Amino acid sequence: MTIAQFTPTLAPEASTFITAIEQMEAQLSGHLIRPGDAAYDQARRLWNGRVDKYPALIARCRTPQDVALAVNFARDHTLTVAVRGGAHNSNGFAAVNNGLVIDVSAMKGIEVDPTRRVARAEPGLTFGELSRALSPFGLATTTGICAGTGISGATLGGGTGWLMGQYGLAIDNVLSVELVTADGQLLTASAAENPDLFWALRGGGGNFGVITAIEYQLHPLGQILAGMVIHPMSKAKEVLRFYREFSQTTPDEVTAYAFLATVPDIGPAVIVMAGYFGDDLAAGERLLAPVRQFGPPLVDLIQPMLYPDFLSMLDPIAPDGRNYYEPAYSVKQFSDEALTTMISWAEKRTSPFSAILIHHLHGAATRVSPEATAFALREPHYMLVHVAGWDEGPAEPHLDWARASFAAMQPFASRGLYVNFIVGETEEAVRASYGPNYDRLATLKRKYDPTNFFCLNQNIKPAKTS
Repeated sequence: MTIAQFTPTLAPEASTFITAIEQMEAQLSGHLIRPGDAAYDQARRLWNGRVDKYPALIARCRTPQDVALAVNFARDHTLTVAVRGGAHNSNGFAAVNNGLVIDVSAMKGIEVDPTRRVARAEPGLTFGELSRALSPFGLATTTGICAGTGISGATLGGGTGWLMGQYGLAIDNVLSVELVTADGQLLTASAAENPDLFWALRGGGGNFGVITAIEYQLHPLGQILAGMVIHPMSKAKEVLRFYREFSQTTPDEVTAYAFLATVPDIGPAVIVMAGYFGDDLAAGERLLAPVRQFGPPLVDLIQPMLYPDFLSMLDPIAPDGRNYYEPAYSVKQFSDEALTTMISWAEKRTSPFSAILIHHLHGAATRVSPEATAFALREPHYMLVHVAGWDEGPAEPHLDWARASFAAMQPFASRGLYVNFIVGETEEAVRASYGPNYDRLATLKRKYDPTNFFCLNQNIKPAKTS
């Protein structure tokens, strides 16, 4: 492949464009990767192997100045931009055909101030890397549920995860954000500096710029009591009824999810994954005792451990490069009919790598005003993801299962879904996610990105001028 094959139709003459590329490369402290380079094929790949895109250029940045250089180059040469951090979003927004990928995955710096309980983290870090850097200090902040997820995309969308019951969403623990905006400016957004942008960044996704650093508030977290219990699928109805009641009554320091999946050496199973994140393990034993005693389970893996180890437990079941399709929806409350329908479709999965995941939003994350940040879905609810996963062979059977099972559950679904879980680029779904905050976000999009330069995301279109 050659640069000429990827030259955008709106770009200047190819020779001029190539000269501009060489000038950018000379100024870049990171690396510019072109089609045909040895690193190109690996650099264009994402977590979701189903995404197969061919960027014209990949700018692997190392500094905020690199990011600004790449933004200015793409704008000046009318290139569509994708931003790659952890590259874990299953929609494939971190890659683009015939455009420029601004790759910040090499930006992994972290500074921890244990006295102030503050960390400044660069956008290439994963939640696993962040949590392992904080653990020696006995500190943590809200992360997603997997170690392999990148911090920037997950945080910008809201950041649900294990610690949200006690400490709120990831965005509720963000003190400031450093980013490069569409005009190439390096800005800081906080409660005191560019507060309107700070509001939008806490839930508004990748619509407003390329993150170069996030400052998080940290919290004491030593050893936790956490893990999973596994039951046979034949007991799914009883287990999920138990989970429904248990999850509704858990205190802030306990979070529990449920999964319908295939477990090696066991087969189809229902899993309750739970953790106690307080400071009294004896209290944690009492609080998690119902989970460990119900059934009893075939396997009980709940034990004292460090938070980074718990965060890594799910990574082996969702490896890089597997094919994924993940439609999702919200449920306020599970009826018996909803549970029966869900179980019937879990039993029809077409791959041992497919699963239905139940996330529970509760506790401190629900006690923030919907208007306080861009993230508006502050009521207690469940988020369900129907994961179709397969390694090889035709995609259609797995896609058909995911779509049909998703459709069957829609009578039980509620309006609005965590923006990071929305499949595709559906304006209606994005509007429903932000609810009454959408118009304010569209106005701020017009202020900070009037041409919709950052459009490969769950897109908020700039408000029209009156």
